[in-house]
Amino acid sequence: MDYGMKNRLSRLIKPDGRCMFMPIDHGYFLGPTKSLEKPWVTVEPLLPYCDALFLTRGVLRSCIDPAVDKPIILRVSGGPSIVGADLANEFITTSIEEVIRLNASAVGVSIFVGTDYETQTIMNLAEIISECEDYGIPVMAVTAVGKETEKREARYLSLCCRIAAEMGAKVVKTYWCAKDFDKVVEGCPVPVVMAGGPKCETDREVFDFVYDGLQKGAIGINLGRNIWQNPYPVPAAKALYSIVHGKATPKEADDMFQELKHSK
Repeated sequence: MDYGMKNRLSRLIKPDGRCMFMPIDHGYFLGPTKSLEKPWVTVEPLLPYCDALFLTRGVLRSCIDPAVDKPIILRVSGGPSIVGADLANEFITTSIEEVIRLNASAVGVSIFVGTDYETQTIMNLAEIISECEDYGIPVMAVTAVGKETEKREARYLSLCCRIAAEMGAKVVKTYWCAKDFDKVVEGCPVPVVMAGGPKCETDREVFDFVYDGLQKGAIGINLGRNIWQNPYPVPAAKALYSIVHGKATPKEADDMFQELKHSK
């Protein structure tokens, strides 16, 4: 692995081998998502508690202060919206020249395994990896499931993650599952980062699944809605950061969260 690739990955994955990414890319298919109507207002107080931002070029240019020293993972796939026929019908939206121009530390691309657009989206991933390898830019594959949330089980997720790694992704973002998540991680030869998905019912539920996934081999999280849609986003981010980098237990994180949200 060349210096540039190693250097960019070292900015994303901290010396403890863990990472906490903050996705704010939801508008690319959901539009003005609740709590992301003004992305900078939402994300600014959360920046100390994330290791990188995952977002589109439009929000990066229009909403993020260029003076902020926070690694950027640039979403470079998209196309369909939540009201369209099929969320899986994605293409590459951003050129390698644009990625370099925006000084991104990595890029993120969704694949939709098992859909009518499986081959198209896997080829999107393969092609952007080939381009990014020329410039030492890591690619994070996102194992997306569109509206078919019942697919979040170990056998399917293992298939998705392994395909992404085989194509050359340096990191794979996938969903946690209650059963056999360790097998998902073990079957993927590159680091696995957990997605959050829809907002959980309780804060403790988030802390529990994050802790469990880390114990089973994931290196970190890529959580958005469970943080910035929380009524207390900064305490939520601090508590999760303590699990990821401070190795806190779910109870310790929940105690911290409760204390912070009731403090002035």
